[in-house]
Amino acid sequence: MGRMRAASILCVSSLLLAAISASAQKPARKTLDIYVIDVEGGNATLLVSPAGESLLIDTGNAGAAAPRDAGRILAAAHDAGIARIDHLVTTHWHGDHVGGLGELATRIPIKHFIDHGANVQPAAGIDEFLKDAYPKLYEKGTHTVAKPGDRIAVAGLDVRVVSSAGQVLARPLPGAGSANPYCATFKPTPNSAEDAQSVGTYIRFGQFRALHPGDLPTMKEFELMCPNSRIDPVDVLLGLHHGQDTSNSEVLVHAIQPRVAIVNNGTRKGGWPVVMQTLFSSPGLEDVWQIHFSVLGGQEYTVPGMFIANGVDDQPAAIPIAPAPLPAGANAPPPPAHEGPAYWIKVSATADGAFTVTNARNGFSKTYGSRPRDRR
Repeated sequence: MGRMRAASILCVSSLLLAAISASAQKPARKTLDIYVIDVEGGNATLLVSPAGESLLIDTGNAGAAAPRDAGRILAAAHDAGIARIDHLVTTHWHGDHVGGLGELATRIPIKHFIDHGANVQPAAGIDEFLKDAYPKLYEKGTHTVAKPGDRIAVAGLDVRVVSSAGQVLARPLPGAGSANPYCATFKPTPNSAEDAQSVGTYIRFGQFRALHPGDLPTMKEFELMCPNSRIDPVDVLLGLHHGQDTSNSEVLVHAIQPRVAIVNNGTRKGGWPVVMQTLFSSPGLEDVWQIHFSVLGGQEYTVPGMFIANGVDDQPAAIPIAPAPLPAGANAPPPPAHEGPAYWIKVSATADGAFTVTNARNGFSKTYGSRPRDRR
C-alpha cells in the first residue's frame, strides 16, 4: 500500500510539474491588442490588455445582421484567446452600435456593462430592448452609467471616459491643456441627439495612447477641445463615426495629431471625401487604414488597397476615380454587398509606445516606432 501511495504521489507530482512547465513555456502576452472588427459600417472594437483582460466597445448591427456581427466579434475574441468580455462599453443606443448585444450575450459571458444612461432618441426596437432585455443581461454582472472622468478598471491599462450623456471632461488629461488653434475656424455640423450622448474612451498603455470617441458629433468635439485641448496627442484614433462629417472636425482630429487613423466605414457608409481630406491633412498623420473600400470616396479619397481590410462580394472590373454621390430617397439602390469573409484590422502596441497594425485580409503589417510624447 505504501508503494502504491508513493507511486500515486509521484504521478500527481509529475503531472503538476508538466502543467507548470507547459505554462512556463507559453509566452506571456506583452502587447495591448486592439481588433477593429468588420460589422459592415457599424462599430465593434475589442481591446485585450497584456494581462488578458478585455474591453469591447459596441456590438455591431441589429436585425438579421445581429448573429453575423456577434459571430465576427466571437472570432476576434477567439483569436485573442479570451473566453469572456470583462467590460462592454455601449457608446450610444443606435442599432449599428448596440444591435448585436442580445445575440452576443447568449454566446459569451459579459461581466460589466457600461453605457451613458437612458436613450434620448426614441426608437421602438431600442426602447423595448432597454426596458425588457437589457436589465436581464446586466443583472448577471454589473452595470455602470459612465460619467466623464471615470476610470474603467482594465488590468494593465489606464482607460478613462472622456464623454458621456452629453457631457465632456472638465479638466485636461495629463499632457494636455494647450490652447487649440483650430477652435477659431470651427464650424459645427448637424447631429442626432443620441450621437451627442456617446461614451468616448481614452486608452493609455505605457507610452501608447488611443482614443475612441464613439459617434461624438462636432459640437461636442468643440466642447471637449476648446479653447484648450483636454486630450493629449494620440497614436491611434479609432472609429471616426464611420468617416462621416457629423464628426471628425479639425478641432479634434488635428489637435490630437493621430499617427494612425482606423476608419470603421462600410461599403457605402462613411469614408466621405471631406473627412478623408481632414485626415490626410492632419499634422503628424502617417497612415489611414479602412475597414472597407468606400464607393463614396472612390479612388480619389481612399488609401492603397493594402490598408483596406474588406472589399465587396461582386468586385467591379474597374472602380471610378471620382467619388460616388450619396444616394437619397426611397428609390436609392442598395449598397454593394459584403456578406462573405470579414477581416479585421489589428493593432498590437507595446509599453514603449511602438505599435504594429495588421490587415487580416492580406497579412500586410506596418510597424510604427515609439515617439516622444510631446509632438506639438
